[in-house]
Amino acid sequence: AAFLHAHPKVASVNYPGLADHPNHDIAAEQMRGFGGMLSFEVKGGQAEAIAVAAKVKLFTRATSLGGFESLIEHRASMEGPNSKTSPTLLRCSIGLEHPDDLIADLAQALELL
Repeated sequence: AAFLHAHPKVASVNYPGLADHPNHDIAAEQMRGFGGMLSFEVKGGQAEAIAVAAKVKLFTRATSLGGFESLIEHRASMEGPNSKTSPTLLRCSIGLEHPDDLIADLAQALELL
């Protein structure tokens, strides 16, 4: 989340573990950790968001929760043409891969924009 938060091609990150998240304090009070789910919005439009999801190599493009593998999805595409989800939003479920490998994967996908 911190990597994405600092990346120039990322517009926003939704993760309660970030100190500037509006619910950070309550999450820190109620949770032992902040979990492995996050979403972020890519700068640009839907095409850029879909391109990032298509260019990752370690993440699997899928909708699921609770697995051991890291997943990424373009939520608006999954919901269809009447989706109210931002077309630039990507949702991630972080699995058991090493964080440095996942960061490197996201970095290479974002740099290709």
